[in-house]
Amino acid sequence: MDLLNTLVDKGLRRELPTREEALAVLATSDDELLDVVAAAGKVRRHWFGRRVKLNYLVNLKSGLCPEDCSYCSQRLGSKAGILKYTWLKPDEASEAAAAGLAGGAKRVCLVASGRGPTDRDVDRVSETIKAIKGQNEDVEVCACLGLLSDGQAERLREAGADAYNHNLNTSEGTYADITTTHTYADRVDTVQKAHAAGLSACSGLIAGMGESDEDLVDVVFSLRELDPDSVPVNFLIPFEGTPLAKEWNLTPQRCLRILAMVRFVCPDVEVRIAGGREVHLRTMQPLALNLANSIFLGDYLTSEGQAGKADLEMIADAGFEVEGAGEVTLPEHRGAAGGCGSHAAAGDCGSHEDEASSGCGSHGGGGVCGSVPAAAEAAPAVGEPRTDLVAVRRRGAGTDLAPNA
Repeated sequence: MDLLNTLVDKGLRRELPTREEALAVLATSDDELLDVVAAAGKVRRHWFGRRVKLNYLVNLKSGLCPEDCSYCSQRLGSKAGILKYTWLKPDEASEAAAAGLAGGAKRVCLVASGRGPTDRDVDRVSETIKAIKGQNEDVEVCACLGLLSDGQAERLREAGADAYNHNLNTSEGTYADITTTHTYADRVDTVQKAHAAGLSACSGLIAGMGESDEDLVDVVFSLRELDPDSVPVNFLIPFEGTPLAKEWNLTPQRCLRILAMVRFVCPDVEVRIAGGREVHLRTMQPLALNLANSIFLGDYLTSEGQAGKADLEMIADAGFEVEGAGEVTLPEHRGAAGGCGSHAAAGDCGSHEDEASSGCGSHGGGGVCGSVPAAAEAAPAVGEPRTDLVAVRRRGAGTDLAPNA
């Protein structure tokens, strides 16, 4: 297919595709899907080989957020039965992070619900960062605390943070339909503050909220312009008790096309499959590793994920390998001290939107595996909402139970 050959050539040269080419990827047929995956896989392997970076979320403060993001289980007015608790102490957060690091994660994403941190909150998170790095010198730490005020990114950097996550989530044209308590411009401003402070910027999107192909291309092109080091791709988890509970618009094939489009537009950045992969990619998750070079290990912010052991087995069975702590994630031309790869200040991590359908710390809800249906039960019909795969997190941070990692 001429389109795919053109996109591979552009990806290897880091050349931006046209909007028409990006839209054409989303419009390909199921018969063409494996060709699309194979083409995007060439770009992924050129820049990242067969390495998969593992990230681990720690939800520092859960629920009771004053913002009204429609996708989020922690939003103002949410009736979702999620865990609600105030700030974890630094030693509690460090203990939670240790489980993910023991499972092979090289980055810990510290997430807190809320509009943005107070200066006292920044002090809290700074102490937590120091506690985690005191126990694990080589670990990368990404903070995801909402909208930043002047000077806060610099303080987090001084405390040892490597990255900051704040997602754009959707296109500028449709943003007001999803959230009214802050603006798209507010989000862009926070990503730029992270860049300016020398933090590796992480910013991504949430697919499946009823957006059009044009909206998806708009937000991914905006991300390319912002130039984060990491782009988390979240797939909406329609939590009961949130305004988007009935938005079941994704299929595994649709998710793969979206990931391929993101890879073609952002060929040399860390593309992370974030929240919702278990719900929407399901048995096609291994195929998605040909497109993305990063995933979350274990559970998400407010929802359960696939078992950590299953994640590791999936990576090995698909012929990939877990990226080691001493390996640099990003290509050399992007700059990369310590494997975080911040270039002049780029990005990487999730955010608390990640999980609303996201994965790196989004404050919505993340991917979930749920219980396996009994063998005697009939398989769900194609396109039927998979509410059986959405399970509220009841273990790990904020509970007395061991985490999933």
